[in-house]
Amino acid sequence: MFNSFFGLFSNDMGIDLGTANVLVYVKGRGIVLREPSVVAINKDTNKILAVGIDAKRMLGRTPANITAVRPLKNGVIADFETTERMIKYFIRKVHAGRKNLLHPRIVISIPSACTEVEHRAVRESAERAGAREVFVIEEPMAAAIGAELPVHEPAGNMVVDIGGGTTEVAVISLGGMVMTNAIRIAGDDFDNSIIEYFKEKENLIIGERTAEEAKIKIGSVYSGSKSKKMEIKGRDMVSGLPKTVMISTDDIRESLAEPMRELIKVIKDTLNQTPAELSADLVDRGIVLNGGGALLGGIAELIREETELPVHIAEEPMNCVVMGTGRYIEQMARLKKAQRQALNY
Repeated sequence: MFNSFFGLFSNDMGIDLGTANVLVYVKGRGIVLREPSVVAINKDTNKILAVGIDAKRMLGRTPANITAVRPLKNGVIADFETTERMIKYFIRKVHAGRKNLLHPRIVISIPSACTEVEHRAVRESAERAGAREVFVIEEPMAAAIGAELPVHEPAGNMVVDIGGGTTEVAVISLGGMVMTNAIRIAGDDFDNSIIEYFKEKENLIIGERTAEEAKIKIGSVYSGSKSKKMEIKGRDMVSGLPKTVMISTDDIRESLAEPMRELIKVIKDTLNQTPAELSADLVDRGIVLNGGGALLGGIAELIREETELPVHIAEEPMNCVVMGTGRYIEQMARLKKAQRQALNY
């Protein structure tokens, strides 16, 4: 009776520690937090002023003594101390007002290309942030579990996880990753490509938030997409004065042509390296896209055209990785229960 009551108040957590956003899943409660991976710090006192959405609003708009930083770059920890403080903040925020004082078990997703040193850094950051026990799961596997793909079947499943800092491509069968490739081109690089394009074409300097807004509102990488237009505001490189420019979907597609070529190449390379039997499975099962980049206009159509395979966008693609960490926690609990029952028997 006590065990079942305690289970209702489990504080076990799954964390998608992304370059752009942090998502947190709590066992029994679902996804309870989604905030940008940004921390605002007072450089004079080293005190954290804001984390998440409040800190993101400060990007590019802070006085000299305040810096708003992203502690993760290209999917890995670039600033260990700030990442640890960010994780601690989110743990406390998720469990604010709860009487259960036990430290949580945490499952954290990490890029498949992480080194052993980076694995250890993620684990230690979470432990110092208050975790009782830390498990790591590679992002493509978490994404596939979150997308409810039959990863334990003896058949090929291909996922393309387009995050903020990295794109990961994996072929999964029998619960393991048969083939995986990663490229440090993803959502942030798309934004930077848009920024550089308008610098060169219009002599216009725009910020990351403006580039992201244009990408979301009118962006498409497929030539068959309907063209849209919008105004963007920035600073003229010549006069230094504020400037407004009308841009179109064609501009965004042109600006993203090079990063898309690189992304398509890594997908094709993975397909070329995949064993023939699993490749045959992909003819029917196709490719599943997840991550924020899966929402980029026309991306599924472009990949379908380039690979000649079916391409599907996962349901709620931005939630796949964190849902995968959550299901991993629940499966882990079931496995341990089954082991205890077997020992008692």
